[in-house]
Amino acid sequence: MGTIIVAPLGKIAELAVRHRCREMLSLIAPQQNFHRPAVIAGDRHMILGVNDIAFAGTGRLVAPGEEHVDAIIGFARAWDRQAPLLVHCQMGVSRSPAAALIAALAVAPDQDDHALAQRLRRASVQATPNARLIEIGDRMLGRGGRLVAAVKAIGRGADYVGDSPFSFSAMPEPVAP
Repeated sequence: MGTIIVAPLGKIAELAVRHRCREMLSLIAPQQNFHRPAVIAGDRHMILGVNDIAFAGTGRLVAPGEEHVDAIIGFARAWDRQAPLLVHCQMGVSRSPAAALIAALAVAPDQDDHALAQRLRRASVQATPNARLIEIGDRMLGRGGRLVAAVKAIGRGADYVGDSPFSFSAMPEPVAP
């Protein structure tokens, strides 16, 4: 319970079926077309049209903003955690890992940001969460810079080597007695 699956666009149908996901969060370029897997109900699929940039948008590029992070937080808090939450972007490396961290803190705010970031890094060597989403999420979730520091501490992920979906728990790991 409380598992988040992070994936590239090309793997969403396979992973939704394999993991019995019922909810999906899509962070894709505006007007990008794709098919929602049939196992995901339309009312439990949120699409955020945002580009993978860490600066204010120019021209047709849409930078992550507070409205996007607010939507991620609201969607995550409505997730019942009985089935995995599928979060994806084009490659599964930047926007979706950032959204997954924000979602995890939205549903389990008492967890340690550094421990959460370490769980993400253990799950994916190539994840490099989008810095702008992380900064906005840190502020909106009242993390006081802890999320930003935790993501900086895990550093940039390894060079992209291809589609590498991963999963991790949104919930903190139990502390050994």
